[in-house]
Amino acid sequence: MESVRKANQRLRNYPILLSKCAHSATVYAACVTRDLNIEYRTCDKEFKLFKDCLQKAAKDMKTKL
Repeated sequence: MESVRKANQRLRNYPILLSKCAHSATVYAACVTRDLNIEYRTCDKEFKLFKDCLQKAAKDMKTKL
């Protein structure tokens, strides 16, 4: 049951992680919703910045994603 407790704690941390990366999340969301016919890998740069921000925030909080 320890693994379940740790997983639940990680899920509770997601809103905190997302709030720390609000700017990059907004930029990525704007890119994705910009066009109805989005192409594969159109927003790769924005996604990479968002992902890197989440990973850095998780590392700073000493948690996993």
